[in-house]
Amino acid sequence: MRRAPPLDMSTVERRGHPLAVRETNKRVRPHGLQEAPTFRPTEEEFKDPMAYMRKIAAEGRKYGICKIIPPENWNPSFAIDTEKFHFRTRRQELNSVEGSTRANLNYLDQLAKFHKQHGMNLNRFPSVDKRPLDLYKLKKAVETRGGFERVCKLKKWAEIGRDLGYSGKIMSSLSTSLKNSYQKWLHPYEEYLRVAKPGVQQQLEFEYGGPLTPSPANSPMKRSHQHTPASFRGESPAMRASVALNSTLKHAEDPEKPLPIIEPPRPVTSSGFIAVNSGGFTPVNLTPASFQAVNTMTPPIKREAANGTSTSQQPDEGASNTAKNTPDFQISTLSPYPQTNGHISNPLKRTISHDSLNGGQSGADSTPPGELEGQNGRRSKRQRKEAAPTVVGSHMSLLRPLVPRMAAERRKGKPGELCESCGQGEAMAPLILCDSCEYGYHQNCLDPPIKSTGRDWHCPRCLVGTGEFGFEEGGIYGLRQFQEKAHNFKESYFDPKMPFDPVLNRKRLVTEDDVEREFWRLVESITETVEVEYGADIHSTTHGSGFPDIEKHPLDPYCKDPWNLNILPLHAESLFRHIKSDISGMTVPWLYVGMCFSTFCWHNEDHYTYSANYQHFGATKTWYGIPGADANRFEQAMRQAVPELFEQQPDLLFQLVTLLPPDQLKKAGVNVYALDQRAGQFVVTFPQAYHAGFNHGFNFNEAVNFAPHDWEPFGEAGIKRLQEFRRQPCFSHDELLMTAASRDTTIKTAKWLAPALERLKHRELQQRQDFLKRHMDYNDHYCKVVDEPGAQSDVRCAMGFETDDHDLPEEEYQCSFCKAFSYLSRYQCLKSGKIVCLQHAGTYECCDAGEEQRHNSAQHSLRYRYTEEGLSGVVQKVIDRAHMPQAWKEKLDKVLEDEDRPSLKIMRSLVSEGERIPYELPDLPALKQFVDRCNEWVEEATNYITRKQQNRRKNERVWRKGNSAKVAEMEERDKELRKVDNIHKLLADAERISFDCPEITTLRERSEAIATFQSEARSALSTLASCSTQEFEDLVEMGKSFNVDIPEVEELETVVKQMKWNEQAREMRTQLQTLTDVEAFIKQGRELRIPETNEYLLYYQEQKVQGELWESKANELIRAETVHYQQLEALSSQATSLPVSRDTLNAIDAILTKQREAHRQIISMYEKSKDPDLKKRPKYKAVRDVLDSLSELNSKPAGTIDLEKEIRRHEDWMRRGKKLFGKANAPLHILHSHMMLVRDHNEFCLDLQDKPRMPVEPASREQTPVDDEASQGIKSTRDVFCICRQPEAGMMIECELCHEWYHGKCLKIARGKIKEDDKYTCPICDFRVKIPRDAARPKLEELQDWQNDLPGLPFQPEEEDTLEDIVSCAQEFRDFIRPYTNPMMATPDEVTTQRFYLRKIEGADILLAYETNFFRQQLHKWAPVAPEPPPILENSYSTRKPRPTKQQKMMAQMGIDNPDDLPQQFRTKQYTFKSRKSSDAHSTKAPQPLQPAPQFRGSATPTSGPHSASTATASSSHGSSHRLPQPISTCHPDSAYSAYFPTLSPQSNQAHAEYGNPSPTFAWQGRTLHNTQSPGLINSPIFRPITPSQGSAAPLESNLFSPTNPQFGPSALREVTAAQSHNSLVSPLRDAYGPSSSNPNTNMDNSIFADFTTDADDQGRNEAGEALEGLGVVGGSQDDDQNHELTAEFLT
Repeated sequence: MRRAPPLDMSTVERRGHPLAVRETNKRVRPHGLQEAPTFRPTEEEFKDPMAYMRKIAAEGRKYGICKIIPPENWNPSFAIDTEKFHFRTRRQELNSVEGSTRANLNYLDQLAKFHKQHGMNLNRFPSVDKRPLDLYKLKKAVETRGGFERVCKLKKWAEIGRDLGYSGKIMSSLSTSLKNSYQKWLHPYEEYLRVAKPGVQQQLEFEYGGPLTPSPANSPMKRSHQHTPASFRGESPAMRASVALNSTLKHAEDPEKPLPIIEPPRPVTSSGFIAVNSGGFTPVNLTPASFQAVNTMTPPIKREAANGTSTSQQPDEGASNTAKNTPDFQISTLSPYPQTNGHISNPLKRTISHDSLNGGQSGADSTPPGELEGQNGRRSKRQRKEAAPTVVGSHMSLLRPLVPRMAAERRKGKPGELCESCGQGEAMAPLILCDSCEYGYHQNCLDPPIKSTGRDWHCPRCLVGTGEFGFEEGGIYGLRQFQEKAHNFKESYFDPKMPFDPVLNRKRLVTEDDVEREFWRLVESITETVEVEYGADIHSTTHGSGFPDIEKHPLDPYCKDPWNLNILPLHAESLFRHIKSDISGMTVPWLYVGMCFSTFCWHNEDHYTYSANYQHFGATKTWYGIPGADANRFEQAMRQAVPELFEQQPDLLFQLVTLLPPDQLKKAGVNVYALDQRAGQFVVTFPQAYHAGFNHGFNFNEAVNFAPHDWEPFGEAGIKRLQEFRRQPCFSHDELLMTAASRDTTIKTAKWLAPALERLKHRELQQRQDFLKRHMDYNDHYCKVVDEPGAQSDVRCAMGFETDDHDLPEEEYQCSFCKAFSYLSRYQCLKSGKIVCLQHAGTYECCDAGEEQRHNSAQHSLRYRYTEEGLSGVVQKVIDRAHMPQAWKEKLDKVLEDEDRPSLKIMRSLVSEGERIPYELPDLPALKQFVDRCNEWVEEATNYITRKQQNRRKNERVWRKGNSAKVAEMEERDKELRKVDNIHKLLADAERISFDCPEITTLRERSEAIATFQSEARSALSTLASCSTQEFEDLVEMGKSFNVDIPEVEELETVVKQMKWNEQAREMRTQLQTLTDVEAFIKQGRELRIPETNEYLLYYQEQKVQGELWESKANELIRAETVHYQQLEALSSQATSLPVSRDTLNAIDAILTKQREAHRQIISMYEKSKDPDLKKRPKYKAVRDVLDSLSELNSKPAGTIDLEKEIRRHEDWMRRGKKLFGKANAPLHILHSHMMLVRDHNEFCLDLQDKPRMPVEPASREQTPVDDEASQGIKSTRDVFCICRQPEAGMMIECELCHEWYHGKCLKIARGKIKEDDKYTCPICDFRVKIPRDAARPKLEELQDWQNDLPGLPFQPEEEDTLEDIVSCAQEFRDFIRPYTNPMMATPDEVTTQRFYLRKIEGADILLAYETNFFRQQLHKWAPVAPEPPPILENSYSTRKPRPTKQQKMMAQMGIDNPDDLPQQFRTKQYTFKSRKSSDAHSTKAPQPLQPAPQFRGSATPTSGPHSASTATASSSHGSSHRLPQPISTCHPDSAYSAYFPTLSPQSNQAHAEYGNPSPTFAWQGRTLHNTQSPGLINSPIFRPITPSQGSAAPLESNLFSPTNPQFGPSALREVTAAQSHNSLVSPLRDAYGPSSSNPNTNMDNSIFADFTTDADDQGRNEAGEALEGLGVVGGSQDDDQNHELTAEFLT
């Protein structure tokens, strides 16, 4: 996209800018024009544009235009990108837009052509009395006096001379000179026009498809014949005009008579004439500087170049000269071709732009098809869907389409290529071209034929003239370029003309008055032509709007402002919102970029709409307006001023190309007003108001149309006017009305829509009726439309008919003749496809059929959108809606007139109905006020009418909230409202208000009933003994129903309450009452003033005293430390006859109930524990829960001790099981959960379906172990590995010997502790390699013995089923492998099978001692790895590393071995524990002595828990049979890491590099390990370098574990100790994880935490240790209980 220089906004006048022109007072304008009004709305008024328009409409219509100055704070930004904005201009010649001047120039142009065609050159005005003679004025003067013959007869030439300005003595030769000049130059042409003009007019009408009506003259074309245009027939006026050109003038008076083809005598010819005053002449009525001699050489003429600079140019020297060196055709000020700043304009180009001629196809800047069409006006087309042009809206529209001069089917080439008469090309004969229009003719086709073409030739059409006129296209500019051009033009034009101001010592500045006066002078000048350019009708859809829009500037507050011209047309009250598509220039703004003198001519808006024009910035724009009421007078004045233009173009005012000075309009009685628009101001034009104006300099405006409700009648008139002139409307007015009827159902819309729809229905039905009448007149028949048989009922209607309400494109229901939109009904010719409205249906020649066939034939179809009933229904709905307010008003008036006391019900219904009407009703507020007063009366009366107290304290508690003063005030007011006198006052008010309702009658009856009640009440109170309680209650209820305070009612209520108290006291003696009830009853009696001697009152007072004594005794027993249940039983029995507190009684009963229930449960469980059947004995957990619940009781029921003995015996059995699994110090509930883990683990390890197989590779490699299948007990169908017999997961490692894969997690091998090329030997192949175990493994025999004790248990253990599963699974596996454990049958071939089953046994969580020892001995026998045989395995204990205590960590940190050497504040506090009542026998063991902290963390085999009793034994068992050697040196920063993985010595590194085979366990094979981070190799039975001769299965050295080995000697240990001591100082907390020390809490099962923590890693560290280490707790100031709490907190 090309970019222009940006516009500097500081250089243009803007609102509030220093350059802005201030608003001036009213000035004296040229032509004495009055100022149009200027409105200054407030901020509140400016919020709603339509509301403000309604406010100023009455005043604004008087002037046609008005100016609106927004509030100061309303200042939208300019939203157009000035670099991207380009536009095309129009070139305007100021004196050509004035009607009289253009008519003069057109006439002289055609006159010169006529004489030149006959050999005479009219290159200068003839001279009369030494003055130039204005031929056009002479022609007008003769024409107004009746013509040439009449003037000669009446001798009017002298009078004409005086009118033409010839003053002084009337010479005798003046009349002769004027007559001779007219006879020589004008009379031949006028005679030619008389003959030729009807033919040309008829030809134009044929070409344009109809008469150019309305026209002042009658159309010569009545009804043409199809395919036989009048212009082509021999008798046509056009042909007769051609003959007349070559005939004598005497035969031209009868145009209908055929003229003889003879050579006419030609007019006197000459080579031109020279004015008498060859040195120049001056008209008497012009200033000396305003006219130049026509016969002098043309001086250099000033013209504005494209860039705005002034250039001088000599006249064209290419014209042919005569022998006397006189120009044959020299342009002068009287030339028919106007001079444009000194240049000669082509008359054709001046008439219309080239792009308009060819339909807008002018290269890249052409307007798309449909943008400029045949009958379009300035903004008469909708925006099409084709691609938008680069520059649009940049040239004038045609008054009519340029249709071919011959029938479309005859034309095959471009104009000038074919003969306009015969339609043939130059093949038959040469063509001669018209020098004006360049259309071609054969010489022989002309009538008469032309023999010579030596001189210029013009066709009759050009000689008569069509009056076509338009603006040429200008250049394409950016705003900055156009600003410079406008500035340079204005400066160069006015600078020479401005006088010198001696005060300012410079030339006077140009004022607005100077520009306005100069503009009208140039417009009216016939001799001086100034050309300017105007960027008008620029589409904002393509170039953007000056206002911010919501798409590009969504955050700008003005993008949604109602005065934004993009928003204004679619305002909620604008009728344009009912148009279904955008209309460019009407609902979408157009832009205007002006320069000095650029003008917009007289016009009113399409469809007579309102328009709003906003000036964004720039110089002043002057507007002239004519009220809509003067529109007809204005049009008549224009026709009288320039009848020639209107005769040729009846629709001249639609073309925006004609100006008429305001003074001429004022002389014709037209009111003209003016105003000046400046930056930031709106100008609004009102319906039907004509307006024009011009610009004072460079400015930028934006305009759009809008349509408030009051526009609709004007819109209908505008549509009729467009139809009369056959102009295409912008939209369908009928469609807008019907759309509004369907979309907007408000009464406000219906008010203006109903009259419009009534007119629409009447017009539509009338047109249908007229058409059907014509349809039936041609042939009386049975018509399918009217459905009524005619005179000849047997003749059927051939015309097609249908009702279709589908939406169609506008071109499919636009009349081909009048261009109106036939929205409701249309007539279609199926043969030609043309659409015709009902007004022209049948009469318009839509095809070659005759008129009768066009009215009734199968080739024509009538289509209705609505039937008559449907249309009437739609209209009636709107009428009814609009009539709703009036109907309501009539109903109200009728009610008020018919009834003196109107019914409140009817009035309420009228109010309700009026409130539902969404329209302002003037009488509704008063009626509503009256009804509200009546409702207030009814509401007050209802308080005394209704039987229930609806209005009295609906919620007493809420009513009494607040301070006492307010409560008292409300009670006082309520008391005042409940007076009986209020009823009488209400009845009087009802009479005064004068209305009727049922409550009035009811209240009157209530007043009478109150009087009757008072009489009966006084009688009852006088005789109390004679009336029953019910009778008194009835009287009270009756009194309350009146809703007023009656004194008798209070007395009756007191009597009733006393009688009811006595009756209630009598009934209560037979019922059990609580102490609270008795107290409340006594209080109630005293409030009712019951006498103290009342027998019931005395009785209940005695009951109260006894109840209080019982309450005191009961509370004393309940609070006692030892509860005496016998006394509680006695109190419980006494409560049946005394009024006691319910809470106290419930507390006693609860204590007794718990005691009884506990005793029952204990006895029941103890008895069931003796049942011979174990399954019938109670569950252990249920018994334990019962015993735990006894803690709530102050004493234990009988039998509790026996039950406790039994449960201790059961728990002894459970403790035995804990010891078997190595969980002696764990809580009892851990046993069962551990057994379930053992059971689940054994199901995988001892699975009989898992058969021996050859080693296989893992199928896939997962990043982390997956325990879901194991935890859920699902046996995977994948291959299983390792001792756990689970599928592969996480890091896995392969044994070098058996090639079985093991989980690194199962063997506690960290990923970073080994290298990828290390070789590994599994624990199955080498018994010396430890298997990490978290718990001890009991023998199967021990479990069986433990299981045999089940029948002797008092309760059912929850471990029974789990134990049965474990034992049975192990026994089944033992039975299954029995054939493989027979020593007599073992062979070397079973090594693989033996390894397989040993791997399963080692993975199980129970010990099969015999099978384990057998397979290990056999494997050592057949495939030895260790030098000595494996020891006999008797027990399998946990290998978990004991956790150090806080004291041990402190000792390690300080390097102390004896706890007594610790500082006093860090020593452990000794505690003395009371003996527990539990039956745990092992808990009474004496605490073990405190053990010293370890010196280093190099233990290769972790031991069991710190307090395990089997720790010492494990050192010689399988769990600790093989220990890793002590490290030689430590180099890694982490001492624990270096202790287990020492760095190789230089020799070891050398051997490592040379042989690459460090040990039988880890060899250099990069098969499984993917990330190794070990800094060195390990010299041990598992990790040690071997020589190549040793191979992968080389035997170990015999003295490997000997004390003489230098690697494990005392020196090595000393080195390690030294290193450990050094590292312990660096990180004491991290390296203090050694064997646990004893403390007084040793017997408190501290090792229970081992079951809840994660396993220690290879460095002997776990999560609990890291938590303690991070906390940094040191010292011994805290006791061991705090230590345990701290540990438990982190473990949790």
